Amino acid sequence: MNVTIIGAPVDLGQQRRGVDMGPSAIRAAALNSQIKALGHKVEDAGNIFAPEKEQRSPRSKSARYQREIIDACEVLAKEVAKICQRDRFPVVLGGDHSIAMGSIAGVTQARGEHGLVWIDAHADFNTPETSPSGNIHGMPLAAVCGRGGTLAEIGGITPKVREEKVALVGIRDVDANEAELVNDSRITAFTMRDIDERGMRRVMEDALQVAGGSMKHVHASFDIDAVDPRWAPGSGTLVDGGLSYREAHLACEILSDSGLVKSLDMVEVNPLLDEGNKTGKLAAKLVASALGKSIL
Repeated sequence: MNVTIIGAPVDLGQQRRGVDMGPSAIRAAALNSQIKALGHKVEDAGNIFAPEKEQRSPRSKSARYQREIIDACEVLAKEVAKICQRDRFPVVLGGDHSIAMGSIAGVTQARGEHGLVWIDAHADFNTPETSPSGNIHGMPLAAVCGRGGTLAEIGGITPKVREEKVALVGIRDVDANEAELVNDSRITAFTMRDIDERGMRRVMEDALQVAGGSMKHVHASFDIDAVDPRWAPGSGTLVDGGLSYREAHLACEILSDSGLVKSLDMVEVNPLLDEGNKTGKLAAKLVASALGKSIL
């Protein structure tokens, strides 16, 4: 497999500093060499440009830094589309989860219709009209499904993914209004209760059936806060009761085993909140698992 790493050091979608250093933290955890050890050919395309908060104003309280995030996502979409057109596997390193609007737009531009597995502690299904915070990292799943006005128009394709081809895995912290939106949508959500009761293997198999089905390829978007803070303390919106170390790896291993996943995000690693790059190291290992690393 030919793999291209690209960083999207965007921190404008949330209010804590440090997540813009996520791509560096994951790279520093020997990401490149771990992927090469699997027999893949790897290139690193560097980072897209992302403006710094100190140089910008949030403007709107309902969608903070919307213009800057859209601009960054448009650039990312073009770069990811180029990677896909070369028949390579893009590994996109965030940055906050708003960058998924760009990566998924690029995949859709280059490869057309596809499924989506979204692994996250949060639903990310708010819009500027419903968000209590105005932080756009809580809106990207809604946007790629065609909700959220201007945010949904990134990449010139709306929706980028049909709701019925979206599997949301691992959620455990959802706003009341957001829960109504999820329940009224056509996406399929697997909460931590589902994982507790049914096990990660069954949940991931069902998630891939939802996202895969008749699709030739699936995009996976992994927010590191899906993992319990015990294993991933370096993220900005921690919630207890998340995936265990092995559950997270099993999820990624099953993504790889499916043969459907052809592109991946790894987001929300924040080195300023981490403990000795523990979270960055885990993120790199999870990417390796999603690319085929196994115990034997």
